[in-house]
Amino acid sequence: MAALRHVAVGEHPGGWAIDGRARAVEDGGMTEVTSATPRRSGRMFHKMRVQAQGRAHDRKKFKETCETVVVNAHGGLLLLKHEVDNGEMLVITNPETLEEQECRIVYMGDPGDKGQRVGIEFLTPAPRFWGVEFPSESAIQ
Repeated sequence: MAALRHVAVGEHPGGWAIDGRARAVEDGGMTEVTSATPRRSGRMFHKMRVQAQGRAHDRKKFKETCETVVVNAHGGLLLLKHEVDNGEMLVITNPETLEEQECRIVYMGDPGDKGQRVGIEFLTPAPRFWGVEFPSESAIQ
């Protein structure tokens, strides 16, 4: 039987995790997923440009066009160029619909060449904000 190793759900092959939940992966075989708490909504890799505005680490206001990596009905993972603080508030705008959503920074990844991975949580769930259809949780199980 193959050995099991724990990786974070949504872990990128390079090692960064989207969230802290764990799953067991059987090397070379099928995957067994375990979780202490169920996700609020399904997520998907979805790359799109959005505008983010808020206050940077130096407390100066900023506005930048950034890119999403992963999205769900409750938020997503962005690549931001500005240095921001965990817990800071942002307003993101979908350039196609001009819809705005207030959100809170809930995750800070390591800075990289394309920017820093920043996890955001909408203050109010907005499943249609990203312009994609999320699979229903009941259809997944």
